[in-house]
Amino acid sequence: MDEIGANFKEARLNSSVSLEEASEDTEIPVFALEQIEAGAIGSFKDIFKLKGYLNIYAKYLGLNGSEIIDKFNEYLFEYTSKIPVEDLEKAVSQKNNEDVPLPPQGVQAVSPYLTPHEEHKNTKIVITIILIVILMAITVIWAIKQVM
Repeated sequence: MDEIGANFKEARLNSSVSLEEASEDTEIPVFALEQIEAGAIGSFKDIFKLKGYLNIYAKYLGLNGSEIIDKFNEYLFEYTSKIPVEDLEKAVSQKNNEDVPLPPQGVQAVSPYLTPHEEHKNTKIVITIILIVILMAITVIWAIKQVM
């Protein structure tokens, strides 16, 4: 990640653009740009937002955005593949089970794979079916009145 950050910083300096100018033009906070150039991805809680920032910033500086994202994905895969499975399982069980003690303050396993998914709700389907039944009933009543 340090290499990616260095590429951004070098491209920005070669373009004679300040962080404030880049922030204003890209609408990415100055702090986020500083962290990107420093290679400090730990300060970002949302990895997808970070990828968006990387893509926008790369395009702004005339770099190949997809190449930067590919390098970032490789780095991320390398980094996350080094997390022991036991740590991931422990973090999942802590989220799912209240009996398991919480980790010390400040220690958390953060991964998009650990967030529980909400169950799919069928409200839209039920509402659609009810509307169809009502429309059919109205059509049948109208047709009967036309015949009489």
